Amino acid sequence: MSEAVVAGYQPRPALTKSVTLPARPEPITLKPSETAVVVVDMQNAYSTEGGYVDLAGFDISGAKGTIANIKKTLDAAREAGVLVVYFQNGWDPDYVEAGGPGSPNWHKSNALKTMRKRPELQGQLLAKGTWDYAIVDELQPKPGDILVPKSRYSGFFNTNMDSVLRARGIRNLVFVGIATNVCVESSLRDAFHLEYFGVMLEDATHHLGPDFIQQATVYNVEQFFGWVATVNDFCGAIGQVAPADAA
Repeated sequence: MSEAVVAGYQPRPALTKSVTLPARPEPITLKPSETAVVVVDMQNAYSTEGGYVDLAGFDISGAKGTIANIKKTLDAAREAGVLVVYFQNGWDPDYVEAGGPGSPNWHKSNALKTMRKRPELQGQLLAKGTWDYAIVDELQPKPGDILVPKSRYSGFFNTNMDSVLRARGIRNLVFVGIATNVCVESSLRDAFHLEYFGVMLEDATHHLGPDFIQQATVYNVEQFFGWVATVNDFCGAIGQVAPADAA
C-alpha cells in the first residue's frame, strides 16, 4: 500500500547542520536547506564578445574570471544540496515585454538603445530564443536547478521568484552574476525588502562601468542591505556539509 499523502509544507531533505560563512560586516549562519545560490543573468549578452554589453561599449574583460568563480560556487553548492536558481533577463521577440516609449525601460535599457542606434541588430539583443539571450555554455543549468525569466533589472519584479523560494523554505540568498551594480544589486535590494538574508560573493560578480561602481555596490550591500563574502569563503563554509548530509 502506498503511503498516504499528508497536506502541509514538506521541506526539502533536511540538512540540520548550519555553517558559518565568513562575511562582512560580520559572519552569517546559513543552513544549506534554507539557502539558494542566485545566478544573475549569466547570458551571452552580458559576458561574451559579440553580446549586447560588448556591442554597447562596456568592458567585459573581467567576465571570464567571473564565470570561473561562479562555476566553482555552483559546484560547491550543488554538492552540499543547496538550491540553484537562475535569472534570465530579456523579452519576447517583438519586444512587447520591454515596453514602448511610455516605459522608462525603453529609454534606459542599453540593449534597446543600441538597437535603435544600429537597426541591423534589431531582434538580436536579449530576445528570447536568440544566442544573446542564452545562458553561457560554461554555466548551463543542471537537473534540479530553477530558471526564472525576468524582464526588468530585479528578479523579483513581475516574476514568481518569491513564491518559488517561500514554497521551498528558502530564507538565505547568495548572489552571483552580472552586473553587480544593476541586476545583482537591484535583486538583492528587493530580497532585503522581502525579508531574505542576502549575501553577495564579490569576486563572482562583474560590474558595468568604472571600477568604483563595483566598490559602491559592495559598500551598499555591506552597510545597508546584506553581507559580502568571497567565493573561497563560501566554498570553504558550505564544504563542511558532507555529501551524505545532502542526500
